Amino acid sequence: MKAKLRSAGLIFAFACCVEQQNLVAAAAQEQQPAAAAPSQAAATTKSGGAGGAWSPALTGVRRPLYRLTRSDVVAIHFTFSPEFDQIASVQPDGYITLKGAKQLVAEGITVPELQDAIGHAYAGVLHDPEVTIVLQEFDKPYFIVAGEVNHSGKYELRSDITASEAVAIAGGFTARAKHSQVILFRKVSDDVVESRLLDVKAMMKSRTLGEDIHLQPGDFLFVPQNFMSKIKQYLPTSSLSLYGTPASF
Repeated sequence: MKAKLRSAGLIFAFACCVEQQNLVAAAAQEQQPAAAAPSQAAATTKSGGAGGAWSPALTGVRRPLYRLTRSDVVAIHFTFSPEFDQIASVQPDGYITLKGAKQLVAEGITVPELQDAIGHAYAGVLHDPEVTIVLQEFDKPYFIVAGEVNHSGKYELRSDITASEAVAIAGGFTARAKHSQVILFRKVSDDVVESRLLDVKAMMKSRTLGEDIHLQPGDFLFVPQNFMSKIKQYLPTSSLSLYGTPASF
């Protein structure tokens, strides 16, 4: 009898231990959402940021500043030392020559960055120089259309223009154009160029331009020649008339 009571007591104690562990696990699960909430709120607050700092690589820059390129011309004005005012041009090697200071690399940087660099360059000549820079001549945004269009060439990108609108600006397709395989080339970096095939024929047929791509500065549109016009030059004239008017034979 005592052995049975002892066994029952052990079973009851073991059951109590298991139940206590289940209660502890349940309490821990209930506390997890509360502990995760602050981190989720912090993540929402720092959306697009890396370690609390804004990260253009993650979020993108909606309106990036213009970066100087070769042949750009800037007017440099010193507020308290007008004798150092000058007009500088970005040379083919990317440098600009300054009056009374060393050359600076200007290609690839923004106007505010150049302004800071010029201020540092004249720090040994002037005391706390105050510099203002005005961009006078610059490379205007453009796009290029070539291939089977009536007026191939380079055009200024003055407004929001789509690929089909760019073809219209270039005089439209020729009779030899392959409307279904217009190629858009877009430079991503100095070493990478993206290409995309555009079916302008299908867009016009469906009367929906939702997939009509908006051009970016530097885009290049190429309209290839269709297959029939390629082989036409190798076919005799009699064969062409045969296929053109079969009912007369």
